[in-house]
Amino acid sequence: AGLPTLNRGNAQMQFLFVNGRPVKDRLLFGALKGAYREFLASDRYPLVALFLNLEADAVDVNVHPAKTEVRFRDQGLVRGLMVGALKHALAQAGHRATTTTSEAALGATRPGGYGATRPGGYGATRPGGLPAGGSSHGSPGARQALSPGLKERADAFHSPLPNLGAEPSAPPGIEESEDPGDVPDYPLGVARAQLHETYVLAQTKDGIVIVDQHAAHERLVHERIKKALETGGVQRQGMLIPEVVELDEAARDRVLARADELAELGLVIEAFGNGAVVVREVPALLGETDIKGLVLDLADDFAEFDEGLALKQRLGDVCATMACHGSVRAGRRLNVAEMNALLREMEATPHAGQCSHGRPTYVELKLADIEKLFGRR
Repeated sequence: AGLPTLNRGNAQMQFLFVNGRPVKDRLLFGALKGAYREFLASDRYPLVALFLNLEADAVDVNVHPAKTEVRFRDQGLVRGLMVGALKHALAQAGHRATTTTSEAALGATRPGGYGATRPGGYGATRPGGLPAGGSSHGSPGARQALSPGLKERADAFHSPLPNLGAEPSAPPGIEESEDPGDVPDYPLGVARAQLHETYVLAQTKDGIVIVDQHAAHERLVHERIKKALETGGVQRQGMLIPEVVELDEAARDRVLARADELAELGLVIEAFGNGAVVVREVPALLGETDIKGLVLDLADDFAEFDEGLALKQRLGDVCATMACHGSVRAGRRLNVAEMNALLREMEATPHAGQCSHGRPTYVELKLADIEKLFGRR
């Protein structure tokens, strides 16, 4: 089973076998999609080669003339086994991202090397043309267009991470670590600098790590929401001034139909006349967030849901949307304590190698590879 950061725009690299026979079975493909739901955008597909073996009398292979479809005697058991095995395998991977991410970065630095738009999600864009894993605030042109006062609000952004909030003191554009001496043996190293107010540069024992701060924090918030749900519910934060969000009639109805389920996730939404809803409480984990953007994105997500499917069955999609709006944005300056807090929590968080949409949160380059680039090896 491929790591989520190794993905494609179609299912051509998904190979499924039942008792050694290649099949294209709807149940198995559905189970595969369900297992990766928390880690990939709905239009991305993981790379897998899966072999299912079971007793011959537990499966009917004569459903299709070409024998590419099968029917299982106990479909629920097969689906549960497949989803459970895949989730267990992904959990064992810890915070790792696929090594092809680093290989792409190295290839892009060589003359004639392949760039960052190769298949697999590198250089992908979010809907609306925004860069993958971040907001429009991440580009220099966008930052120049910020209205007065918005930069100050971004600097005061409330984050759920410990040690995030102190005011950085270094010159704009870069924040450096004070102690360049011995590097503790942390998997993701020690923060040395923040580049372009978007990327954290860390030094490891045998190389460097470059972290996309928005993508990384998105995964951390995602996992916090899931954990909160499992341990008694998501804490809410009442809004001093409730936010009114205008929607078309169909989108409004979709959101209100899920209002009770959204309340369990910490988002309290009520009807507000025709063509609008009002948001009265938000998940405390999100801190300051774009409420309007969040509600509009959720309304779009619900348009793709099966009407009979509960939100908890699509928890990955909803958490991903909420986490994206509640994460440290690209374009926010972080100090050394904030950067190291981000690295340490990534190391302790499952699946921190990819954001909620399946993009890598960090790239690791070994010193030996870097030395090859400069002809030192």
